[in-house]
Amino acid sequence: MTDTLEASRYGDGKPILVIGGGIAGLTTAIEAAEAGCQVILVEKAPYLGGRVARMHQYFPKLCPPTCGLEINFRRLRENPRVTLLTLAKVEEIKGGPGDYEVKILLAPRFVTQACTLCGECAQACPAERADEFNYGMSKTKAVYLPYATALPASYVIDRAACPEGCKACKEACVYGAIDLDQKAERKTFRVAAVVAATGWAPYDVTKVGNLGFGKYPNVVTNFIMERLAAVDGPTRGRILRPSDGKEPKTVAFVQCAGSRDENHLPYCSAVCCAASLKQASYICALYPQAAITIFYIDVRTPGRLEKFYASVAADEKIRVVKGKVAKVEEEAGTADLLVTAEDVLSGKKGTHKFDLVVLAAGIVPQTDGLPGGFEFDEFKFLSLPDGKAGLYGAGCARRPGEVSASVQDATGAALKALQCVARSMHNG
Repeated sequence: MTDTLEASRYGDGKPILVIGGGIAGLTTAIEAAEAGCQVILVEKAPYLGGRVARMHQYFPKLCPPTCGLEINFRRLRENPRVTLLTLAKVEEIKGGPGDYEVKILLAPRFVTQACTLCGECAQACPAERADEFNYGMSKTKAVYLPYATALPASYVIDRAACPEGCKACKEACVYGAIDLDQKAERKTFRVAAVVAATGWAPYDVTKVGNLGFGKYPNVVTNFIMERLAAVDGPTRGRILRPSDGKEPKTVAFVQCAGSRDENHLPYCSAVCCAASLKQASYICALYPQAAITIFYIDVRTPGRLEKFYASVAADEKIRVVKGKVAKVEEEAGTADLLVTAEDVLSGKKGTHKFDLVVLAAGIVPQTDGLPGGFEFDEFKFLSLPDGKAGLYGAGCARRPGEVSASVQDATGAALKALQCVARSMHNG
């Protein structure tokens, strides 16, 4: 009964276009579709899930993100109102609220819907490529499944990594699911509203030269740490020193690596403090004897996260030091790391040795590829004036935030887009 009423309200209207298939884009698309609106969901990668799919655990509950993603994937699969386009890029948006014309470029997957995930193609493939899902720490075959529970549940081929003339995958596939002759194509749609949920990317902390990332192998970022801890990551969930594969006995977390710095990112990236506390708990669970130090400017864990901070900081193996790290250097001959920092509360400056250093790198919006029409602030986050209808933003494309905040923001974006659809139907 409810579905019929909702379908009659929005079913004759133009669709909503959602750009980005991470948690914010998924939420926007699902909420709008379940309210009765047609939705076109566009994702540039060959899979949905965005950065959340690469996480080991959420904070503060420390549960895996796969459960939440799978619930959303099921809702998406069961809703015929959603048209999913992966390996897709929005090239142009023309028109105005209620009537936009959008042009989308679809790159070939080279694997059809006949794929059964048998994996014979990958077994036969002779070529390898860097695995961007693991931030380049591992490799996949040129024909690969992005991750175990990926949606679409299909292999994809990176043709740039294939040897010239190779057809090993096609010859190995008994289901005829490999089509090496697929070409890129363009599609044009008319939509009532557009929601940009293009997410975020890690700040390039090689620019923060005093912290040693890119120079010393045992200096990693919080994003790399997340994949090291993940059971489907490059080390199968064992957090190991990159230089020698040993278990770290002493670990330093360096907060605000690029954030809150007028030379890099002047703003707070919002999630780094809680993320480092979460990752400190990973190490405690794996290596109960390990000693951990967190160097911070201010611990920013507002609201419900304050309890999370208190519970993690209460662990006697975790030392929380208020003080900005001045430099990270490598000890000659050991690959151990020397961290020089001030302890503000004691007024002392010291140098301490660690097996592993984790930089809490900031986050930057992935908005560079958006077509004309959107507006941005000085940091390239989406800046949409109040009352401007038709083009909306959701999640970390608008501002840094944790997963739950991004979901709430995306729900609001879906409501705004639905209002635009309803107005266009009334005015039409």
